[in-house]
Amino acid sequence: MQLNHSTLHYHIMKSLVDAGTAPSIKDIAEKFGRSANEIATALEDLQEYHGVVLHPKSKEVWVMHPFSTAPTNFFIKSADCCWWGNCAWCSLGAAALLKRDLTITTTSGAEAKQLTLQIKNGQLDNPKLLVHFPIPMLQAWDNVTYTCSNMLLFESEAEIIDWCKRHKMAVGDIQPIENIWQFSKVWYGNHLREDWHKWSIEEASTLFKQFGLKGRIWDIPSVSGRF
Repeated sequence: MQLNHSTLHYHIMKSLVDAGTAPSIKDIAEKFGRSANEIATALEDLQEYHGVVLHPKSKEVWVMHPFSTAPTNFFIKSADCCWWGNCAWCSLGAAALLKRDLTITTTSGAEAKQLTLQIKNGQLDNPKLLVHFPIPMLQAWDNVTYTCSNMLLFESEAEIIDWCKRHKMAVGDIQPIENIWQFSKVWYGNHLREDWHKWSIEEASTLFKQFGLKGRIWDIPSVSGRF
């Protein structure tokens, strides 16, 4: 099997969708008929392309958006499997990829109050929830784990303002969950394709504008390269 960004991404993503886990370097090496060192190098190249996040020491898969292989504040469960999403946006993207009825369990602002969101037949049971985006997209990949950890669900704008004040963080962009649900379907719509490619900066900017995502959080320069 040919080894490139697209085929490597597809193999890992399919395992995450089907089984809730990522294949090990050893498993991937057997699948592609390559050495473990070759696969580790290919994974590092995919990480540079922003297609995966690896454990710093072992180079095993840690995150392939929208999924995390490590516990997070977003637990996704269907009748037959379970997953972790990295953030509110990722969890909705995971639901879009999984294409089944499921429940997302999290907490408001990653604090004490539990929130559950059921998605049944593609419909959200709590469309009044809000998603807060405090980190500008221009800086998202400076520390993508930190960025994701701050994309959280809340029940009201007042809660977000209070949360930001207590945590000494500037209020970012506040979006209704329904808009991010529809956006996530498109953003993650190509992630289980065998010909997957990373959105370019121009493509990402176009998608942001398509869903009314604008202002300082979403503005990115019109330059070439991957998002």
